[in-house]
Amino acid sequence: MPADIAPFPTTEFMAPRPRRSSPADTEAPTQAARDDDAVSVEERIYASITAALLQGRLRPGAQLVERDLAAAFGCTRGALRKVLARLGFEGKLVLEANRGAFVPSPSEEDIRQVYRARQIVEAGIVAALCGALSATHKRRLRAHVRSEAKATSAGAVEESVRLAGQFHVLLTELAGGTELLGLVGQLVAKTELYKALFDPSKGSTCSADEHTQIIDALDAGDLEVALSAMREHLAELEERVVERVRKSAAGEDLGAVFGR
Repeated sequence: MPADIAPFPTTEFMAPRPRRSSPADTEAPTQAARDDDAVSVEERIYASITAALLQGRLRPGAQLVERDLAAAFGCTRGALRKVLARLGFEGKLVLEANRGAFVPSPSEEDIRQVYRARQIVEAGIVAALCGALSATHKRRLRAHVRSEAKATSAGAVEESVRLAGQFHVLLTELAGGTELLGLVGQLVAKTELYKALFDPSKGSTCSADEHTQIIDALDAGDLEVALSAMREHLAELEERVVERVRKSAAGEDLGAVFGR
């Protein structure tokens, strides 16, 4: 007994009677633990598949066979299906009824249409922001670009991809484009995935230096330069992806990709 606590009489009648445990005392924590474990397993699978996609370790058109994935992750097929459904909803995978899940395999025209949409939408965002950046806006944008450069320098490909795309989403937010955030987020997610699938050696492709040029032009209020910088930035990314489009091959060794 600690020295700073005065001793109490230890007569039998003063000892607290142990409370009988009820089924709820034992079953509820067990069920909660099971639920937590299920969520953690699903999050691990989700993070692994997303990382494999963004790092270019899965080929366009490759089928993610459920039994192979379940074996690779050591999980149930039920848990796996939940993750595949989530990835399908986000557009990171293509789910086909009675066939399964596949890595997207966009055509050259599919890719060009998405980049064309980005060119149109982001030109409007640039026009709205040009010469109208507040001091807070500039601090946020430049801090973001510094984070991009740091991630690229550290070789953190997945983080570089995420931050590069988020720069364009941030511009949309600063322009007050609340209604556009969802659209821009979807377009950016698609192009980032295309780059990872077809240009895995340069997963971060969006250059922090190019983003800095856009910020500088916006800050100076030079609309022509700002539009040109954004247009050239997106066009360069588009051409880099398009020139690497190849017919996808099946037969991905999922055990090798995710580790057995």
